[in-house]
Amino acid sequence: MRSVTSNSGESMFNTLMRGAIAWCLIVPLAVLNGVLREALLEPLLGTTAGYALSGMLLSLCIFLVALGAVPRLAIHQSSGYWLVGLYWLVLTMAFEFTLGFLLRTPPEQMLAQYTFADGNLWPIVLAVVVISPRLAARIRVAMPRAGGFSGKGTKRT
Repeated sequence: MRSVTSNSGESMFNTLMRGAIAWCLIVPLAVLNGVLREALLEPLLGTTAGYALSGMLLSLCIFLVALGAVPRLAIHQSSGYWLVGLYWLVLTMAFEFTLGFLLRTPPEQMLAQYTFADGNLWPIVLAVVVISPRLAARIRVAMPRAGGFSGKGTKRT
C-alpha cells in the first residue's frame, strides 16, 4: 500500500504530528467556548439557543484552525486531509471520554451529548472536525494569492 507523503517527502507520521499540534489549538478554544456558553450565551439566550450558537461558534473556530494549519501540513493529496480530519475526530473523542472518565461523568451523560437535544449541535461539530482540513485546503487553493493566503502546501486534487 502506497503511503501518503507531504510535498517535501516527509512521512505521514510527521504530517499527523503537525496535525496533532494544530488540534491542540482547538482544545483551549473549545474550553473557552464552553465557558462562554455557560456564562453568557445560555443566561442571555436560553439553553437551546445558547447550545446552538455555541456549536456554531466552535465549528467556526475549528475551521479557522484548519485554515491556518493547512500550509503547515504540507499535504498534496486530498486523502491526506481526510486522514488528518479523521485523526482530529479520534483525538477529540478520546479527549472527551477521557475527561469524562476523570471527572467521573456517568456514561449516559457523556453519550447524551451526541444527540441534538436542547439545541446541542455536537454531532455537527464532530462532522466539522472531520471535513475542516479538506475544506480548508480547497478554499486555500481557490483563494487569491493576495492577503497572506499563499496556498503553500496545497495542491488541487
